[in-house]
Amino acid sequence: MSYHDVVRRAAAAAARVGREPSSVTLVAVSKAKSVPEIEAVYAMGHRDFGENRAQEMAGKAARLPDDVRWHFVGALQSNKARLVRPITHLLHSMDRESLAAAWAKGNGLPPPVLLQVNTGREPQKSGVMPEDVPATLERVLALGLEVRGLMAIPPLGDEPEAQRSHFALLSRLRRDVARDHPYMAELSMGMTDDFEVAIEEGSSIIRVGRAIFGERT
Repeated sequence: MSYHDVVRRAAAAAARVGREPSSVTLVAVSKAKSVPEIEAVYAMGHRDFGENRAQEMAGKAARLPDDVRWHFVGALQSNKARLVRPITHLLHSMDRESLAAAWAKGNGLPPPVLLQVNTGREPQKSGVMPEDVPATLERVLALGLEVRGLMAIPPLGDEPEAQRSHFALLSRLRRDVARDHPYMAELSMGMTDDFEVAIEEGSSIIRVGRAIFGERT
């Protein structure tokens, strides 16, 4: 697959469920990729890139154009928040009050965040349990953060269809919280192997790395 293949397949998935292709943001996950590799995708007109390590993202941001929109998509330690806060367009992995407090500190308004949900209840993964989403959301909002929606990384599955129930769950959770917080419109879900299913279930942000950049070394 290639960048253009991903764009084409994402548009087709949106069309199958009556959505506009523009309703889906593609984040090119560039973790472990070099600056020249990122520049090649940037040259195609792409601007949204995702990283999962604070120091790696800060280093790349210093070497790439200012109009890149950086998405932090990995687990973030509270003591590393200060490294990525000044350059982050959207933090996808807000998952606890201590991180929210660290993110709120600093000059100016903190960048918006997504609340990460552990839809598979996997102990090795970050994320709020589904039933804890409303209470955690209120605590994060009380710290002055702008929460734009929800994010999930479902358990690994052999087939894309295996993830559909997790995507549907996240979509339902977003609809539930949006009754009181209608601005929470974003759903960050779907990666290389399952982004089409995620779009069919309502994803507004897909995080795709391998299909764009190739296998990580």
